[in-house]
Amino acid sequence: MATLAAAHVIAGAVVDVTGAATRSVILHGSLAAGGFQPGRSDLDLLVVVDGVLTDARAAELTDVVRRADAGAAAGIDLHVVTAETAGTASRAPALELYLGRHRSSPSEVAIERRVAASPDLVTELSMARAGGRALAGAPPAEVIAPVPAEWVVDRGRHWLTVWRSLTDDVAHAAFMVLTTCRVWRFAVERVHCSKPEAAAWALRRDPSLTVVRQALRQYAYDPSTVVSQPGLADLLDTVLGEPGIVGGCR
Repeated sequence: MATLAAAHVIAGAVVDVTGAATRSVILHGSLAAGGFQPGRSDLDLLVVVDGVLTDARAAELTDVVRRADAGAAAGIDLHVVTAETAGTASRAPALELYLGRHRSSPSEVAIERRVAASPDLVTELSMARAGGRALAGAPPAEVIAPVPAEWVVDRGRHWLTVWRSLTDDVAHAAFMVLTTCRVWRFAVERVHCSKPEAAAWALRRDPSLTVVRQALRQYAYDPSTVVSQPGLADLLDTVLGEPGIVGGCR
């Protein structure tokens, strides 16, 4: 099944579970905004519902994700938030439910339930509002409040600082490089974009960034490509020194 068609099928199955409480099922990430890489990119969905989910409905949604055909996507990331949470800007929004299924373990679904404060959800909401498309229900801008860009930058800075001590993590080096490029572009231009688009932007800004080429090659078509540990450290230092990040709101 084509991945976009698969996303529509999953959205329909979600609505079958959440029923009249459904405010919107929003496709976001690379499949909505561009840059989708078959076998590499996930299928990202944000579900906005009126009121809290019952445990029974949470269990049904888990079954939907477990059984779903994800098309050519590497996995499925599905977040559920209440309409109150989506409609009220917060640095640490409440997460009603997260379900994650990935190709490496397709029968297993990672579950997070009723997280009172989820700082990373700020970026998820910002991306869904900016580049998402409703597969069911209201358009993103009607259900998601504007997210201050400084909050998104602040969360990006947090992860760049964490990764500065993890540059020897070979398995996740390409992910860190490409996500750093995404953080960088957003900090400078306030634009959300895919990993390949962010990498291309970073290389236009500084063609000497060999580590970005390495990460892009590994991500796009050659998993054996080695991502330089010193190169990752230098990239993180460069971006952490960017005025738009240094001067962000802490």
